[in-house]
Amino acid sequence: MSDIIKTLCPYCGVGCGLEVLPPAQAGRPTTRASDGVPIWQVRGDRDHPSSQGMVCVKGATIAESLHKDRLRYPMMRRSLDEPFERASWDEALDRIASEIQKISVTDGPDGVCMYGSGQFQTEDYYVAQKLLKGCLGTNNFDANSRLCMSSAVAGYIQSFGADGPPCSYDDLDVTDCAFLIGTNTAECHPILFNRFRKHHKKSRAIKLIVVDPRRTQTAEAADLHLAINPGTDIDLLHGIAYFLMQRGKIDPEFIEECTSGFSAYAEVVQHYTPEVVSRRCGISISDLKKAAVWWGESDSVLSLWSMGINQSAEGTAKVRSIINLHLMTNQIGRPGAGPFSLTGQPNAMGGREAGGLSHLLPGYRLVGNAQHRAEVEAFWGVPAGRIAAKPGRTAWDMITGLESGDVKLIWVAATNPVVSMPDIDRTKAAFRKSPFTVYQDAYFPTEMSAYAHVLLPASQFSEKTGVMVNSERRVTVCPAFRTPPGEARPDWEIFAEVGRRLGFAKQFSFNNAAEVYAEFAQITRGRPCDQSGLSHGFLRSDGPKQWPYPKGKTVSSERLYTDLRFHTADGRAKFAALHSRGLAEPPDDRYPLVLTNGRLYGHWHTQSRTGRIPKLVKMHPEPFLEIHPKDAARIGVQDREWVEVRSRRGTARFPVTITQGIAPGTVFVPMHWGELWAEQAEANAMTHSAACPDSKQPELKACAVQLVPVAAIKVQADAEHHKYSLQSARG
Repeated sequence: MSDIIKTLCPYCGVGCGLEVLPPAQAGRPTTRASDGVPIWQVRGDRDHPSSQGMVCVKGATIAESLHKDRLRYPMMRRSLDEPFERASWDEALDRIASEIQKISVTDGPDGVCMYGSGQFQTEDYYVAQKLLKGCLGTNNFDANSRLCMSSAVAGYIQSFGADGPPCSYDDLDVTDCAFLIGTNTAECHPILFNRFRKHHKKSRAIKLIVVDPRRTQTAEAADLHLAINPGTDIDLLHGIAYFLMQRGKIDPEFIEECTSGFSAYAEVVQHYTPEVVSRRCGISISDLKKAAVWWGESDSVLSLWSMGINQSAEGTAKVRSIINLHLMTNQIGRPGAGPFSLTGQPNAMGGREAGGLSHLLPGYRLVGNAQHRAEVEAFWGVPAGRIAAKPGRTAWDMITGLESGDVKLIWVAATNPVVSMPDIDRTKAAFRKSPFTVYQDAYFPTEMSAYAHVLLPASQFSEKTGVMVNSERRVTVCPAFRTPPGEARPDWEIFAEVGRRLGFAKQFSFNNAAEVYAEFAQITRGRPCDQSGLSHGFLRSDGPKQWPYPKGKTVSSERLYTDLRFHTADGRAKFAALHSRGLAEPPDDRYPLVLTNGRLYGHWHTQSRTGRIPKLVKMHPEPFLEIHPKDAARIGVQDREWVEVRSRRGTARFPVTITQGIAPGTVFVPMHWGELWAEQAEANAMTHSAACPDSKQPELKACAVQLVPVAAIKVQADAEHHKYSLQSARG
């Protein structure tokens, strides 16, 4: 049918293909949202190679949120105590440009920051890099991808010499052993998990190993579930390596010819005997041995990980420890094998390619590399030396910069940091100190809008054309198919217009998103993520393609490193000899439990979309806390009773769900609820800002907490009130 639009789901990094149909079509009844508004119909695209027609409940209901609670016009105010007033685009953009000019003169470009999002399209990312890094001369662009996959980026770069997942989703269909660690794939990347499960069910010889302190939906399907203690991932991985070495299940020829650093790694592994690993991880030696045997005896092993690995104070070391296992057994560069990080957001991959973190430049270049800076400066037509030689502020550095007064302007777009950042009370206090905050989003209100001086209405999925790249490096063009509400504009157009007002008309002379992508594709020429053979027109006519796809190429690059040569100076992959350091904040007598957090199947990030879709709210109507029966008995709480969770930074309250599906000593809460959706239920009220020294990714997945039954708090409060009343009466 000619009116079917092919596009991509804007939620997770799986990148599912969607087909979208208008709300009214001859011979078909009109579909309406719960509020009676006609909506577009959405279904899976059978032709999209990544998802093969499958779609989860979030993708299937995406159209229901597109018209709800939208920010339609620019709004401004002088202080956070004043109400917003509607403004014209000229007024809003002139004010932003004026503030940037003033700060650049009085404080220098380091006083300006932008915090972006893995929900940007590649064109949005690219224009933002050009504006800040190329024209303004500050590398202070970071994105919520810093909280998502920056440890995977660092791990790939250190081990292989360049970023980029080497695997393909087709590997899910042929692997002999899937090793899932730090990922609840069934809920967080459900279409990928469903695809693997079809393969898994074909033969008992195909193994699924799941490593997670919780017995998640993913773990329920496992042949082996290793419920390790939080923070012991490296211990486990080295313990598996110990068994593989002891039994000769390594590939000496590959190690000798294609890698470096093995001897130092092997020396580290000798410290991780089965007895040591069993004690630290809280698992049996027999289960540890079984995992090693399955890895060693499988012809192809595919490891997958996500936030449970990346969001750690030793996230990069964990990633490299996974890669080490692949290198020692030559499990890379062929079907069904390889280390595969699953990105959390729809275009976090595209952001990496566009240089969308404070230490990156477009085309998998690095800020710290003088040649890379010179290449980009020449391409952008900016003076030599314009791009600063040191990385800019990371997401958390922006918060501390607001605290110290060094950050004078922060521009937040397509993300909600006052819910998603660690140590949320501190984050909110920092934003309250901000001299000037621009907030650019599609929805209003969100929690972040309360901290803005200027609000800019952004068009979103369905309303702008651009490219997104999923976890298997597959590039898909997503067309606009509906009119943005009010005066909403694409993010890249907003950035470009500010650039023109700052005097950079030549650098921002784009007429449409296709021109932006064409320029970006050329800056990737010759780089590991080469997309010079791609364009909007080609992707529309020929379908999604996996990079590298240089000019002249005719087929997608399904896998990387098939020739076993890597992007390092000597062409060898590098082993990492790193010991486990454990949690940045281990439990103690005062805070005896480890709190972890994660996604639920029906919600997405901070609910800016999903909280407005009744079907999804009904699936997950309220937050909760999972706790093991032993821990519940110890603190004296029954199922559905309320507890207060306390860390060194803040508190929250949840009804408890008592379950055998979580390890003793560990509790879990979902991360989706901010103050707009529930009272005092923010997961990040408790988390801390300790971060991986290499990736700068915070350890959002674990912090030490204590639990106090809310009934006990009430009894104590009543007693204190009674005591005060008696004293007052006597006085």
